[in-house]
Amino acid sequence: MQNRKSKSLQGESSLNEKRWNALVDRERNTDEEFFYSVKTTGVYCRPSCPSRLPKRENVRFHPKAADAENAGFRPCKRCKPNTQRAEKQQSEIVSKACRVIAESEEPPNLKELSTSAGLSPSHFHRLFKSQTGLTPKVYADACRARRVREQLNGSNSVTAAFYQAGFNSSGRFYAATSSMLGMRPKDFRAGGRGVTIRFAVAECTLGTILIAESDVGVCDIMLGTEPDKLVRELEDQFQQAELVGNDIQFERRAATVIASVEDPSIGLDLPLDIRGTAFQQRVWQKLLQIPRGETRSYSEIAKAIGQPQATRAVASACAANRIAVIIPCHRVIRTDGSISGYRWGVDVKKKLILIETRAAPHP
Repeated sequence: MQNRKSKSLQGESSLNEKRWNALVDRERNTDEEFFYSVKTTGVYCRPSCPSRLPKRENVRFHPKAADAENAGFRPCKRCKPNTQRAEKQQSEIVSKACRVIAESEEPPNLKELSTSAGLSPSHFHRLFKSQTGLTPKVYADACRARRVREQLNGSNSVTAAFYQAGFNSSGRFYAATSSMLGMRPKDFRAGGRGVTIRFAVAECTLGTILIAESDVGVCDIMLGTEPDKLVRELEDQFQQAELVGNDIQFERRAATVIASVEDPSIGLDLPLDIRGTAFQQRVWQKLLQIPRGETRSYSEIAKAIGQPQATRAVASACAANRIAVIIPCHRVIRTDGSISGYRWGVDVKKKLILIETRAAPHP
C-alpha cells in the first residue's frame, strides 16, 4: 500500500514538473490541458498567460478551471481562463458548418450558414476560408463531387445518381460533373469504359515507377516496390477503361520521365491531366514554381497562395497529388526542416530531395 502511494506521489511530481516547464515556456498547446494558480495573488491562469512568471513555490496546478475556482482562486483578467479559447470556438463553428454542408442534399447558401453560426456573411466567409483553406462554395462543391462519385458507383442509372447526389436538374448535373470527374458521368459510372489509358512500368533509382497517360496528358505517376501492385491500383481506379501497356511510342514518353528522375537537370515539359478541387489545383500550381534543389514549408505554400491559416489543407492537397515527381510535392517539408508526409514513403521523399539537391545549379 505504501509503495503504491509512493509511486503515485512520484508520478504526480513528475507531471507537475512537466507542467512547470510548459508554464515557463508559455506553451499555448497546453492551455486546455491544465491551469495554474498563484497563492500570493489568489488568481489562476492558462499556461500561456503573458503575466509575470510566479515563483515555483507559490504555484499549484489544476486539471480544470473549475478545480481552481473550487479551491478559492479567481480567473485572470488577461488570459480569461474561465472562457473558451477563441480559436477553439472558431474551429467548432467551422466544423459544424462543414457537417451541415456535407449532410445537406442541396448545399446551404452563405446567408444560411452565417445565420446559423451567428455571424455576418462576410465574417463567416473569412473565418471558414482561414480555417479550411477553401470558400464555403468550393467546400460544398467538393462534398457534392464526392457524393456524385459514390452515387454513380452505386446507382442503377445516371439519372438516379444525379437526383441522389442532390441535383434537381440533369442540365446542372452534366454542367458540373465534367470538371468533377474528368470524363462523362456515363463513362465514370462504367469504371472508365470508353477511356483509353496508356501506361508503362519500369525500374529507376526510386524503385518501381508507373507512368500513365490519358488523351489529355499524364494522369498518374506512382512509385512503389511491386510492379503488379501499382498496375492493380491503376486497374482499380478505372476498372472498365482500356489500359494499354507495351505501347512503343508511350514507352519513349515514360523513358523521358525516368531520365528526369535520374538526372533532374534534364527537366520536363509534359501535358498533364490534373484533376482535383480548385484549392488542390492552386496548391499544385504553386508547387510547380518551387525551383529544383529547393524546398518550401507547408506554411510557406499556404502564405504563397494567400491563405496563411491553411497549412493543414496544403498538406492534404500534397497528399492527394497523384502525379509524383512532375508535381513536386516532395519539395514541401515541415517548418523545422524535417521530412515527413509523402504518399510514396518518407525514404523516397528524402532520396528525391537528395538527388535534386546534388543536381541543382550552383551560383
